[in-house]
Amino acid sequence: MEIEQKQAQLIDHFVKQASTLQGSSLASLIVQVTSHNSLFAFSEILAVPNVLQLQGTEYAIYIDMLRLFAHGTWSDYKSNASLLPPLVPDQIIKLKQLTVLSLAETNKVLSYDQLLEQLDLSNVRELEDFLINECMYMGIIRGKLDHLKRSVEVQFAAGRDLKPGQLGNIIDTLTDWLATTDNVLVTIEEKIKWADKKCELNATHQKEVKDRVEEVKKSLGHDRPPRGYRVEDFMLGEHGGLMDYEEDRTRMKSLFLQKKVAKVLKVQEIR
Repeated sequence: MEIEQKQAQLIDHFVKQASTLQGSSLASLIVQVTSHNSLFAFSEILAVPNVLQLQGTEYAIYIDMLRLFAHGTWSDYKSNASLLPPLVPDQIIKLKQLTVLSLAETNKVLSYDQLLEQLDLSNVRELEDFLINECMYMGIIRGKLDHLKRSVEVQFAAGRDLKPGQLGNIIDTLTDWLATTDNVLVTIEEKIKWADKKCELNATHQKEVKDRVEEVKKSLGHDRPPRGYRVEDFMLGEHGGLMDYEEDRTRMKSLFLQKKVAKVLKVQEIR
C-alpha cells in the first residue's frame, strides 16, 4: 500500500508539472520521470495534452521514450535504440526493472537463463544482486531465489500500465471468470442441498433406531421376574425349594453316619 500511495503522489506531482511545460522543458521532465527510482507507472503522464502535443515535433522521440517506459521492455529498446534518445544509467536500471515486472505478469517462476538474456546481464551473481537490490529491496517484487534451480519464484509483482487494447482482454477474462464462479456457486449450492438431505435422512434413521431400541427395552422389561423373587426360586422351583434341598441334604448325611457306625460295630463283632 505504501508503494501505491507514493506512486500516486509522484504521478500527481509530475502531471501538474507536465501540464505547465512545453518543448525542451517538457522533454527534460520526461527524462526525469523515466529516471525516478520510485515511479513505475506512466500512463497518466502520457495522457497529459502537453505531452501528446510533442508528437510531430523535434521532441517526438521523447514521447516515444515515455511510451517505451509505459509498455515496453529492455529488448524493445535495444531493437529501436536508433530511433530513441540514449538512456542514462538510471533509465537503464528502470527499464530493466520494468522488464522483470513484464515477465512476472505471465510466469511466476522465472529462470535465470531467461532473465540473463532479457536483462543483458553477464552472470548469476550480477543477476541475483539486481533482483535483490533493484527489485525486492525496492518493493516491486517479492519472491524467493533458488540458486540451485537457477530460478526465482515470484510471489508478488507490481502491475504495469495497460497497453492499448489490453483493457478489453482483461474485461473478457474477468467476464469468463465471473461465469465460471457462477457455475461453481450453483454446484456448491446443489452439494449443500444434497448434504442437508442426507443429514435429514440420517437424523430420521437414528430416531427410528432409537425408538426401536426403546421398544425392545420395554418388551424385555415385561419378562422380568416380579420384585422380591430370587434367581434360586426359579432354579429350584416353588418357594421353599431351597429349604427342601437343605432337609434332604441333612437326611443324607444322617443315613451316611448310620451306615458307617453299623459297619464299625460289625467289624468289632467279628473280632
